[in-house]
Amino acid sequence: MMVVGVLALAALAGWLYLAFAHGGFWRTGPGLPGAPEPDEWPEVVAVVPARDEAAVLPETLPTLLAQRYPGAFRVILVDDGSGDGTAETAAALAGGDPALTIVPARERPQGWAGKVWAMSEGVQAAGEPDFLLFTDADIAYAPGTVERLVRAAVAGRRDLLSQMATLSTRTGWERAIVPAFVYFFAQLYPFRRVGRDGARTAAAAGGCVLVRGAALAGAGGLARIRGALIDDVALGRLLKRAGGRCRLDLSRDVVSRRPYPGLADLWAMIVRSAYHQLRYSPALLAGTVAGLLLLYAVPPAATVAGLAAGSPGGVPALAAGALAWALMAATYAPMLRFYGLSPVRAPALPLVALLYAAMTVDSARRHRAGRGGAWKGRTLSGRHKSGAADASRATLE
Repeated sequence: MMVVGVLALAALAGWLYLAFAHGGFWRTGPGLPGAPEPDEWPEVVAVVPARDEAAVLPETLPTLLAQRYPGAFRVILVDDGSGDGTAETAAALAGGDPALTIVPARERPQGWAGKVWAMSEGVQAAGEPDFLLFTDADIAYAPGTVERLVRAAVAGRRDLLSQMATLSTRTGWERAIVPAFVYFFAQLYPFRRVGRDGARTAAAAGGCVLVRGAALAGAGGLARIRGALIDDVALGRLLKRAGGRCRLDLSRDVVSRRPYPGLADLWAMIVRSAYHQLRYSPALLAGTVAGLLLLYAVPPAATVAGLAAGSPGGVPALAAGALAWALMAATYAPMLRFYGLSPVRAPALPLVALLYAAMTVDSARRHRAGRGGAWKGRTLSGRHKSGAADASRATLE
C-alpha cells in the first residue's frame, strides 16, 4: 500500500496543478467576444481544401456561401484530387454563385502534406485579401459567423483567430470519446494561454482559422509548415512565433458535420497522427503512456485499493486517490455540459484515457509497419522536419 499511496500522492499533485495552475484549461467559456463594427470591412477569402467530400458538402458549403458578410467575401474550394465528384457537387450547390471559385490542386510537390498543399493552392488563388479563413469541408457555419469572427479579430487586433468546432456526438461512441478529445486538446493547449501575448503556448483548430493575410506572409507563408500532418497547431505556432496575436475558443456557431459512427472510425482518425505529435520518439511514447497511467489510472485504482485494504494503512492511498479522481471529474464536467451530456459520465474519464493510450501505442505500431498517417487514401509515414514536427494531437477533420 505504500507504493500505491506514493503514486496516488503524485497523481494528486498533478491534478492540483492541472485544476488550479494550468491556464484554466477546463473552462469552456466565454467564447468569441462581442465587438463593434470596424470602420471599414476587410476583404475575406475562405479557403476550403476538399478531398472526396461530395457526401458532406451539401450540409456545409451552402452555410458558407449564405454568410451575409458586409464586406467583400469569396470562397475558394480546392479540389485535392477527389475521385467522388467533389468539384461537380460544389458547383451544383453553388448554382452559379460568383462567390465560389473551384480550383483543382496541382500535383503535390515532394515534402508537402496533402492538406497544406491544398491550402497553399487556395492561398495562391486568393490574391492578397486582408483575411484568409481556412476551413474544412465538413464545417457548417451559423448565420453571421464570418462577420462576428472579423469583428473580434479587428477589435482585438488578432492575427489569428480560431474557433474549435462543435463535433458530432450523435452515436454512443462519439459521446464517449469526442468530449474527451476536446478536453485532452485543451489540456495540452490551454486556450487562455494561446490568447496570452508572450506565452509560449500556441495552437489553432483547423476547422475554422481566420488569419490576417499580411501576418501569414510575414511569417513566411504556408511553405514554412509544408510537411505538417497536424496543420492547425503548426499554423498557430508559426504565427505566434512570428509575433502574431492569437486567440482560440470553443464555438457553437461552427459545427462539424463529419460523423464517426463507430469506435473503428474514431480510432482510425486518432491513430493517423498520434505518433507524429510525439515526433516519432519511443522515449516520448513511453513517457506519454506513463503520464496517462499516472494521471488517469492511478486515482481510481488507488481509491479501490484503499477501500479494499480496510485498514489504517490504506487511508493515504484512499484519500489521495479519491481526491485526485474527484478533481479529474470536476474538470471534465464542464466539457460534458458543453456537449449537452450529463456530468455523471465524468468519473468514467479514466476508461477513455486508457483508450487514448492504446490508440497512441497503435499509432506507433502502424508507423513502424509503414502504415502511419493513413488518411483518405494517402499514407504519410515519413518524418517531417518542418514546423509541424512539434505539433499536437490531430484535430478532427
